Amino acid sequence: MAERIIKLPDVGEGIAEAELVEWHVKIGDIIREDDLIAAVMTDKATVEIPAPVDGKVTWIGAEIGDTVAIGSALVRLEVAGEGGATETAAEDAAPEQTAEAPAAQAPAAPAPRQPETADAPPQAMTVPRPAKALAGASASAPALPRRAPGETPLASPAVRLKAREAGVDLRQVAGTGPAGRILHEDLDAFLLRGPETERKPGLAEKSAVSEVKVVGLRRKIAEKMALSKARIPHITIVEEVDVQALEDLRAVLNRKPTPERPKLTLLPFLMRAMVKALAEQPNLNALYDDEAGIVRQHAGIHLGIATQTPGGLMVPVVKHAEARDIFGCALELNRIAERARDGTATRDELTGSTITITSLGAMGGIATTPVINHPEVAIVGVNKMMVRPVWDGTTFVPRKMMNLSSSFDHRVVDGWDAAVFVQRLKELLENPATLFIDV
Repeated sequence: MAERIIKLPDVGEGIAEAELVEWHVKIGDIIREDDLIAAVMTDKATVEIPAPVDGKVTWIGAEIGDTVAIGSALVRLEVAGEGGATETAAEDAAPEQTAEAPAAQAPAAPAPRQPETADAPPQAMTVPRPAKALAGASASAPALPRRAPGETPLASPAVRLKAREAGVDLRQVAGTGPAGRILHEDLDAFLLRGPETERKPGLAEKSAVSEVKVVGLRRKIAEKMALSKARIPHITIVEEVDVQALEDLRAVLNRKPTPERPKLTLLPFLMRAMVKALAEQPNLNALYDDEAGIVRQHAGIHLGIATQTPGGLMVPVVKHAEARDIFGCALELNRIAERARDGTATRDELTGSTITITSLGAMGGIATTPVINHPEVAIVGVNKMMVRPVWDGTTFVPRKMMNLSSSFDHRVVDGWDAAVFVQRLKELLENPATLFIDV
């Protein structure tokens, strides 16, 4: 027998290291060529590393959450043949890259890595069996996970394929990987015990404490938020906007949608309003390099759209919003948001924003204090729309009202300029016909 060392391959131009977010194998596993070995994350993309040869895993070189340099030994395999150790960077099978990332939910603690020794006894691989044949298995496992209706469970393509072949709905499987990710071991355990009936919650005291390692996208979000709040002195302005006329116009435009003219939400109107307002105040469509002390004002308006996905908060970007009409904004917004949610967004679609919009829709509350997407200098937050009584000079009338919460980098944006920008957005949204006039 010979030893084969599998190194972390080059997973992207200019990438020197990546974070290990999932192991698909453990010591003693027998794997086949093209079986997935591990998943690593670079920026906001997850790259899955396949095996270039058949063999048995005898050693793994990192733990989940570790940062691994490109070219470092990832695993060692015992392969057929004679001779000493040979090395490969898994170049025979190109890694699959997606924007899939750990979900923003509380996970169980990741399983500990097997001891790093070639003497560990071989562990037979579990072969999936149909759920019906396993219905009588042990029911001593923990209760099923509670997911919101329509929430997509987080799992790699290999796990999803394995579940489909076994006839298993992944929404019923508890994930023990980082941020609740469903691993091969979780699916195997589910197949062994079979589906469970829902258990009624008890009133017993609970004292368990789970340690959740912050890895992958959740760690990057945490680092970005900490950087933004540490470096940027925020100033936030909350302004009330009467959107009754806008909602009436939107209802008319949405009567006969077509593929070229999709149904409109409020966001495309806000996007066009921001394009017009930023044309008058280009200093807000900028990135601040606080290390060099330079503000770079951009002619092109690239709107980041904060989007909640099964993998956590992502910011896909509508590039060159200044060149799109309201329906063009809606089409591109729908496209990139869907790609972010299903984990297929590219690096280019998730970078390059010059100003960001954040909206929680009906969950938005009355007012928020948005955190600026560093190194941008402004962010516009959309709050919940509500019908409120408004005094028209003679009596109170019901109107659809909404607050805009906008934050600015007070180092480069004065309060007056911020207020002028917010008032211009208010004027445009309260008179939506002006959004269709190119002047």
